[in-house]
Amino acid sequence: MTVREQTEQWEKEHLSPYASRSAESAGRDRPISPDDLRTEYQRDRDRILHSKSFRRLKFKTQVFIAPEGDHFRTRLTHTLEVQQVARTIARALRLNEDLAEAIALGHDLGHTPFGHIGERTLDHLCHDGFRHYEQSLRVVEKLENGTGLNLTREVRDGIAHHSGAVPPSTLEGACVARADRVAYINHDIDDALRAGILRPEDLPQSVLRTLGETHGERIETMIRDIVNESSGKNVILMSPEIQAATDELRAFMFERVYRDSWRSQEEEKCDRLLTHLFEYYTDNIGQLPLEYIEIAYLEGPERAVADFISGMTDRYAIRLYRQLFLPSAYPAALE
Repeated sequence: MTVREQTEQWEKEHLSPYASRSAESAGRDRPISPDDLRTEYQRDRDRILHSKSFRRLKFKTQVFIAPEGDHFRTRLTHTLEVQQVARTIARALRLNEDLAEAIALGHDLGHTPFGHIGERTLDHLCHDGFRHYEQSLRVVEKLENGTGLNLTREVRDGIAHHSGAVPPSTLEGACVARADRVAYINHDIDDALRAGILRPEDLPQSVLRTLGETHGERIETMIRDIVNESSGKNVILMSPEIQAATDELRAFMFERVYRDSWRSQEEEKCDRLLTHLFEYYTDNIGQLPLEYIEIAYLEGPERAVADFISGMTDRYAIRLYRQLFLPSAYPAALE
């Protein structure tokens, strides 16, 4: 037996009846030969890790725009925290960790520069709207390498449905959806405290009594609750008490951090920057990179420009804006 076949046999014997088994994957749009070492979900994980879209997450905003401090989260570190929470839940429930990991690593590949500010701007500018989870699917199905990453259907389903009204079709995808919320609520609190936007005494005391006083205690409480409530079931759940406290903490973050006045001035700048870029390139399609010009001819200018802008890092968008709209320093005249 190959290493892959041994792993597939282990999955068959040891994983939960509700787990996704790599040997039973619904497959890829373009069939490929089996690998001797890796299962199909492991191959998907590796394809995502080695993609340009994944590397660009390092310079995309999580909450704080282009942060100067070395310890603030970016979209990449957020992704890694989601990955670890999802793997912990999946392992405890005897689900397929490799599938959960691949979905987690790919779930935000389509996120815009400047985080949800950029997503909101593109959603306003595009006639069909813009949602980062749909763009993440588009990245892995079409944009990366010009033909997409040719991932399995289970991974693509988890990426497409990690956020929004439609739930993922696998429990591993549901683990990622839960892990995403557990991660961002808690690490955004940590970053807001570090930035001085919040003080420890600002946090809702009733929530802290339920979830825990510290960052680590809150994450552990949420994860343990998910595992306890979901064990032996074909669904990923939180208990009513922990769910209510989590929802209250999320609402607090929206009120005090995500939508508070401290962000408004910077949000206006980001919105204006992306709007100007969007309008410029829709009027000047020929100045797009070649691969996006091809998309413009096939799917329309708006689609091509949205693809181009959503793939930008914060710093690339800022640099491009300066090149297009701000004057360059001119050499001093010779005496």
